[in-house]
Amino acid sequence: MLLSSASLARIPRAVAPAGRRAAHDLLSLPDRPRFAVTGHVATVFGCTGFLGRYLVAKLAKAGTQVVIPYREEDEKRHLKVTGDLGQIVPMEWDIRNEEQIAECVRHSDIVYNLVGREWETKNFKYDDVHVKGAERIAKVAAGVGVPRLVHVSHLNASSSSTSQLYRAKAAGEAAVREAFPTATIVRPGPMYGHEDKLLTNMSVWPVWWKLNHGQTKTRPVHVMDVAQALSNLEGMAPLARTLSLPGPSTLTYEYILELVSTLTYNPPSRAPVLPKRVALALARAAQQIWWPALSPDEVERRFIDDAPAPGDWAAVGVEPDEIENHAITYVRRYRSAANYIRPIVVPPRPLTAE
Repeated sequence: MLLSSASLARIPRAVAPAGRRAAHDLLSLPDRPRFAVTGHVATVFGCTGFLGRYLVAKLAKAGTQVVIPYREEDEKRHLKVTGDLGQIVPMEWDIRNEEQIAECVRHSDIVYNLVGREWETKNFKYDDVHVKGAERIAKVAAGVGVPRLVHVSHLNASSSSTSQLYRAKAAGEAAVREAFPTATIVRPGPMYGHEDKLLTNMSVWPVWWKLNHGQTKTRPVHVMDVAQALSNLEGMAPLARTLSLPGPSTLTYEYILELVSTLTYNPPSRAPVLPKRVALALARAAQQIWWPALSPDEVERRFIDDAPAPGDWAAVGVEPDEIENHAITYVRRYRSAANYIRPIVVPPRPLTAE
């Protein structure tokens, strides 16, 4: 039977030697994991939160095996891909269950406690999370022989604060220090990033940041800088002290609102400034809904200036960056389609900025 020209053209390929290389052979896979392995093990309580996800990623990239305690199955799924196979170890836990806490920290060289909640629920009050929970983690870690504990608090933690949250943070620090005397206590300032409650919230609800006429002083810090500082602590000598990690500048909410408005090309909010009593009444009424809303204590915090404590960034080997250098990354999505690719314009800082 005569063969067609198309069939004849396929003959050389059919009889080609099996060892001949094809185009896909030019792609080679690495013969080692993505990350080096140091042999260290770290447990990060609060890993599913805002700061926790970035700390887990940085620890894993440095070669640390990371235990990630979780309460809900879906909350920790995004953390699995931050490390190599077997490097991220999820373990279910409850803040009231000491046996589960002990199982999470038993093999760790260092334990990070990032657990926090900015509002109260019917199951967890401020003291349950920031005082009793922090003390329980510290006691269990000390009991099983964990060498190091890093407890993350807040820059404004104070026993004399008018905010329940800040008072609970201060009480938690004292409880941790008593249970684990060599613990490192870290006090970061208000953090901003992709999932923050600062720039993101200002873009959506600017009216609530106009309280106190926007004159409240704040020291915002990039969440990546704080995560890097916490990651650096693992490779350093133990620091049995309190480290303050505020942002590099002291700004007002008024200026940050102007920054967000300028970057997004959205006009400033024309809503009137609510008196404190009215804002507190609305916040109390909002607690009747089941999803998190602005709480009365959060309204109180909008009137509290950030503490003027000096930063301890040199001790952790990090230089914090200014908010203007990163804000566009997190607020660009609030631009309209017509303004999405317009130039980045940063407003001048007021003379009162420090």
